[in-house]
Amino acid sequence: MKQQDLSRFLNHTLEHINIKNIPAAAAYKGKVRDILDFSSTMLICTTDRISAFDKVLATIPCKGQVLNQISLYWFNQTASIVQNHIIEELSPRAVLVKKSKPLPVEVVVRGYLTGLAWRDYQKGNPISGITLPSGMKLNQRFKTPLLTPSTKAERGTHDLPISRAEIISSGIVKKAVWEEVEKKALSLFKRGSEIAKAHGLILVDTKYEFGIYNDELILIDELHTPDSSRYWYCDTYDQLFKKGEKQRKLDKEYLRQWLMEHNYMGDGEPPQIPDEIRMHVAWLYITAFETITGKSFVPTENDADTEAGIITQKLTHLGYL
Repeated sequence: MKQQDLSRFLNHTLEHINIKNIPAAAAYKGKVRDILDFSSTMLICTTDRISAFDKVLATIPCKGQVLNQISLYWFNQTASIVQNHIIEELSPRAVLVKKSKPLPVEVVVRGYLTGLAWRDYQKGNPISGITLPSGMKLNQRFKTPLLTPSTKAERGTHDLPISRAEIISSGIVKKAVWEEVEKKALSLFKRGSEIAKAHGLILVDTKYEFGIYNDELILIDELHTPDSSRYWYCDTYDQLFKKGEKQRKLDKEYLRQWLMEHNYMGDGEPPQIPDEIRMHVAWLYITAFETITGKSFVPTENDADTEAGIITQKLTHLGYL
């Protein structure tokens, strides 16, 4: 598809999923995802909502489908490393998953010194308890990837770095479980890096979330999406690093930059986001899908009612409704 074709999808965005005959207590709404809780399983619908500065601001055509399909691609590519929560795809934006007990620690694996890690390094602070050698440069590759966990923050607060020793000594996660988390996370990052490289990309860093299901560790949430991961282009990394210049990236920060240029950083009334900006952000997400997966993106033209109808039919067939 071409970027100009996105105009026809502006009125087909999914702001929220409305499945009838679901008890109110079983429905949850996050910034991007709507969740229906069926006790032992859950339905997760990745809507087209987009947030910036911790506020939902608009809908972006195709965004929910892009993020859901990228995660499904990666869950399939990594199933031999660790089991994941996927049971069945219900629609281009929705999946039925196993309901696990999430671990209270977010796992970030970093292949390069950038972002928050670089800012901490500049201040002379350890990164999740790891002290790095002196003399490193911005965007420098680590000899081996770093696993830098953080505590999951309550809404309105920030995640806090936590060391491996603190996780184990505090009992937040049992030692044997945490050791398995470390092993699986690093294996996932290695597989992700290999596949990304084959598609001309560097998987710079990413976050993983794990849960316990039937006493086994499983991978949950999203996986290697542009919302949870940082990607650079392989072909220009060395040249830009030597020059000390910014890396070319699959940019998901375009909307934040546009908002800041319009004097909005989360306080007060946000500016109205024009359709041309929404379409450009959509194109960035589609470009990310095609570059990451190596596949052509085929958008769904389902509106909210059609999407809800498809999901309702499948849930009924499966005996949930």
